[in-house]
Amino acid sequence: MAILSIDELKILVANPQPPCVSLYMPTQKAGAEIRQNPIRFKNLIREAEEQLDALGIRHTEAVNFLQSAMELDRGDFWEHQDEGLVVFIAENLFRYYCLPRDCSELVVVGQQFHVKPLLHLINNDGNFYVLALSQKNVKFFAGTGYSFNEVQVENMPQNLEATLLEDVLQKGVQHRIAKSKGGTSNPFQHPGSFHGQGSPDQDRHLADILQFCYAVDTVLHEKLREEKAPLVLAGVEYLFPIYRQANTYPHLLAESINGNPETITSEQLHDEAWRIVSPSFQENKRVGIELYERLVGEDTGRATNNIKEIIPAAYYHRVDTLFVSVSEQKWGKFDSENTIVELHTEPEPNDEDMLDFAAVHTLLNGGRVYTLESQYMPNGSTVAAIFRY
Repeated sequence: MAILSIDELKILVANPQPPCVSLYMPTQKAGAEIRQNPIRFKNLIREAEEQLDALGIRHTEAVNFLQSAMELDRGDFWEHQDEGLVVFIAENLFRYYCLPRDCSELVVVGQQFHVKPLLHLINNDGNFYVLALSQKNVKFFAGTGYSFNEVQVENMPQNLEATLLEDVLQKGVQHRIAKSKGGTSNPFQHPGSFHGQGSPDQDRHLADILQFCYAVDTVLHEKLREEKAPLVLAGVEYLFPIYRQANTYPHLLAESINGNPETITSEQLHDEAWRIVSPSFQENKRVGIELYERLVGEDTGRATNNIKEIIPAAYYHRVDTLFVSVSEQKWGKFDSENTIVELHTEPEPNDEDMLDFAAVHTLLNGGRVYTLESQYMPNGSTVAAIFRY
């Protein structure tokens, strides 16, 4: 089973070969109701077969196409579920995810996977990072309000001793090349310079830690080059000002998690990091809605709830912020060559959910997406957008 992330989303929407089948179902985790899981799953598979048949695919081919999903239907699989399950099937891709919150039953067969119900888990419930730093170990985590997973970062320094040894081996002697650093660091400080008030040996050790922090920041700078998600630092308190001197990531938060990362569980790291980052996500959403309502009221042309304007704008990188109803669908097609949006009251063969289309392209083009329950949507609309220009 893969782990939900922005990178996984990019894989799912990177032009898989159609037809693309998306299956969503709520699942039971325990008790007698767990027996309903395979029954619901078989019903969804049967509905997917019918939709494939409607596209002109022979029944035997449809059954073979869905075989990888049917192989999940075994006792041990249903015994290890969470609140929901989603399965994606295409000719060149098969993925499934156990979801930490329930979802509505849904089967979509089209040119792309239907991913809008996942955006609430990936995006606007908080995509953030945690750097757990100690002299003996470095770990990097990616999280949301519902998930928290360690991420392996290529060339990440593992500990202070190994970093200093590598420095000696590569340079022959320990020396630092001075260069100005951005972000939250002091531009007048340079790698290897540490102004302490202790003994020479203590100052030398602190300078070594600073060099170690520069090595960590250099690797993270490449990893997070295009990112805007907040980064929370976890470690022993005396490391915080040293790492901030080396840091160049502009979204490192002021509040940190104080404690030895080697004795803090990943669950505790997740809970503490979410406590720190969650208020900013709710505030960003509130500010975004207020901005949308103001722009609509001023009739600036920079905000609209007209889906036929939003679809091409999302496709052509114009949408800065999108609000979309997570529980509704607007079926149709988008002709990108002629910039025509065609909407249908009921799904037709090869239709896509145009709300899903707008959300995915906004997110992949660097915009912000807020998936909301319909009662919380601005002005009661199903979709609303703020344009970049």
